[in-house]
Amino acid sequence: MSSVEERGEVGIAAAPGSSSGGLGVVAVGAALEAVVGGPSMQEEVSIRRGEGLGPESDPDEPPPKKRMRLPEGESGKLEERLYSVLCCTVCLDLPKASVYQCTNGHLMCAGCFIHLLADSRLKEEQATCPNCRCEISKSLCCRNLAVEKAVSELPTDCPFCLKQFPRSSLERHQREECQDRVTQCKYKRIGCPWKGPFHELPAHEEECCHPTKTGTELMGILGEMDQSHRRELTLYNSIFSLLCYEKIGFTEVQFRPYRTDDFITRLYYETPRFTVLNQTWVLKARVNDSERNPNLSCKRTLSFQLILKSKVNSAIECSFLLLKGPYDDVRIKPVIHHHAFSNDTNETDYVPLPITDSVECNKLLAAKNINLRLFIFQIQK
Repeated sequence: MSSVEERGEVGIAAAPGSSSGGLGVVAVGAALEAVVGGPSMQEEVSIRRGEGLGPESDPDEPPPKKRMRLPEGESGKLEERLYSVLCCTVCLDLPKASVYQCTNGHLMCAGCFIHLLADSRLKEEQATCPNCRCEISKSLCCRNLAVEKAVSELPTDCPFCLKQFPRSSLERHQREECQDRVTQCKYKRIGCPWKGPFHELPAHEEECCHPTKTGTELMGILGEMDQSHRRELTLYNSIFSLLCYEKIGFTEVQFRPYRTDDFITRLYYETPRFTVLNQTWVLKARVNDSERNPNLSCKRTLSFQLILKSKVNSAIECSFLLLKGPYDDVRIKPVIHHHAFSNDTNETDYVPLPITDSVECNKLLAAKNINLRLFIFQIQK
């Protein structure tokens, strides 16, 4: 060690102008690196000379911050860490649309958030955050736009071509640009069942045999198409014919949640009494046909019945349908129902509310009240 120290002293003393000073710095740096295992003093001196002592640098300006270099492959690990930080606390997947957060900042995707609110309504409990158990509701939780933007910029793999794209542009790539996306033959309307990657479509359409089929062979396919169109046309014609009736009434109805008096209470909905066509009516609704534990079921449905509360002298034959309200975003397919109301048969059977799927049902259950629009058409005899 004494020789190392002597050489170090000589090197440092001669540093101002001689070449031996450079050798001394190298020796000291090499010795320190051998003992401690850190970077050599030559590298540190060269960094200082390059950053702070150059002729173009301003002595009053603070030294620039050093950038920390990430090891090779660290960027991939960073993406994985972002996935775990930005994922939904319920399904542990990255949100695809809106992102909600509780009062403590825990993130939930829109589907899980609505599902939690719907479950709490079915179990007659206060909805809580799965992480911190604080109360959550549509008024207490808010959207996190920064997380939504960050998630949209994270890379993800295209399921067809396996290339990486930002999540915000993946949908357009799959719909318009991907050469491996699954597509169908343009002659599928006349019975061609082919499905395959987009880059094979031109070759298939050149060899497709369906354009050369005879009219007799195509009659069966066209008959199935006419049948589906006929059902749609029947619905529209029925609606237009109902609009020609003399007595037509409609109103906004609000379903409010209640509980049965059973030992195991069950959720049901009922509207306040309302007047349409000079008669008093009430609507009732139930979940999964009053299943005992609908919160344990993934598939959820709503059914409703129309009840005539007024006393009538003769039977009233009516057609009725429910549509979504003016301020709701639930998707309901119109279905027309018929019933002859009298003092003995003043209630219809429970009929399904024509919502598209369980997600739409959860939207209705998560709301404070269900707001819909009822149309009643009285058939004149």
